[in-house]
Amino acid sequence: MSKKIRLGILGGGGDSLIGVLHRIASSMYDSYQLVGGVFNPNYDDNIGFAEQIGIPTNRIYKDFDVFIEEELKLPEDERIQVVSILTPNFLHFPMAKKLLESGFNVICEKPMTTTFEEAQVLQETLEKANTIFAVTYTYTGYPMVRQMKEMISTGVIGKVQKIDVQYYQGWINPIIHDKEKRASTWRLDPEKSGISCCVGDIGTHGFDMIEYVTGMEVKTILADLNYLYADNKMDIDGTILLRFAENVKGVLRTSQIATGEENNFTVKIYGDKGGLKWEQENPNYLHHLTEDEPLKVLKPGHAYNSAFSLDGTKLPPGHPEGIFDSMGNIYKGVAKAIRKEKYHPGEFPTMKDGVRGMNFIERAVASHQQGNVWVEVK
Repeated sequence: MSKKIRLGILGGGGDSLIGVLHRIASSMYDSYQLVGGVFNPNYDDNIGFAEQIGIPTNRIYKDFDVFIEEELKLPEDERIQVVSILTPNFLHFPMAKKLLESGFNVICEKPMTTTFEEAQVLQETLEKANTIFAVTYTYTGYPMVRQMKEMISTGVIGKVQKIDVQYYQGWINPIIHDKEKRASTWRLDPEKSGISCCVGDIGTHGFDMIEYVTGMEVKTILADLNYLYADNKMDIDGTILLRFAENVKGVLRTSQIATGEENNFTVKIYGDKGGLKWEQENPNYLHHLTEDEPLKVLKPGHAYNSAFSLDGTKLPPGHPEGIFDSMGNIYKGVAKAIRKEKYHPGEFPTMKDGVRGMNFIERAVASHQQGNVWVEVK
């Protein structure tokens, strides 16, 4: 059996949801061993958290620069091989760039950077580094999303002609109406989040999902965003019209002020022979619609699913798989790539997905600011 891949994590300490998600996901297929990192900006909290989760403290570093310096002193067969970046958005680019320049593989939370220009620089850095880079558009790891992708690519629903994606949350509703709270939340601070909140945080998930499952690229978009208050600099709601090649059109609706909504991410793809619908809050059901047969509901783990879907299924039919499993499948794909094993090109989102995501965010904001006009996504 091959040795486990040595994993380091930046951020994700304390009660961070994303930190728990990544740690559990990395442990799922017994491919990684968490050996060190910088979980918290405060060193005492950093050490305390490492002790809490049972990680030896000899490779828990004071800060990111010390992390790089000390790890590079170690022999290559002891050095951390891949680093997960779970910090606030504004730290993604400088950390990822230095990690790539230092020869590390990287798993980065989205949005990958805070600007499209930074994303392009990162792409050039990766080309020189020749390492592995993954962006955690988590939902691409769900078995039934992968089944949707395979069914579309093999023509089960025919030629795609209509796309409708919705991502609704309500978590920012109690914050946005309080002037003090909206001024002190990092998600609404352009210095820490970039130029967009809602589109940058969850709209980019929808954009990536559309291109992932259809295999098509969005060509132009028209965005109408909502900031709700004049002193709020970040969008918290928006509707974006999409145009693809060959007259295929779609819509992406995204909101963080959809009062009472939890994580309502719904994907609907319609072809000339049928349609497919998937909901993140009920991720084990893929609905297949046609005009001449009753509705079909596909579930994970059955032999009728594609090999790609089954490879990401850990449990027998009837045992629900969720977001931890989805992220675990992304980590599994990255492990295959690091070990130079054969893997499906859709097993984890790559630098290209991160770059297009940043371009989409900036073009959506530009479309809105220019008076809700059509703009090109390069």
